[in-house]
Amino acid sequence: MSMDEIICYCKQVTKREIEKAISEGAKTLKDIQEMTGACTGNQCKELNPSGKCCSSDINAMLPKPKFKMASTCGCGHC
Repeated sequence: MSMDEIICYCKQVTKREIEKAISEGAKTLKDIQEMTGACTGNQCKELNPSGKCCSSDINAMLPKPKFKMASTCGCGHC
């Protein structure tokens, strides 16, 4: 996927713009929407070649939350 590839066809937002928003702190789809305008249009079926909303593509680009494993004994050292 090229950095200049359009992710949001309604608002013409590129992968590069979404990656920049993520590097500047975007952690959720709402953050991306506020920072880039992506995923705020209403012409997905007409403009996106896949005929679907870009939200799943954007969500796939977002960092995955890291979960800390709880210790099994409760001591906090395991």
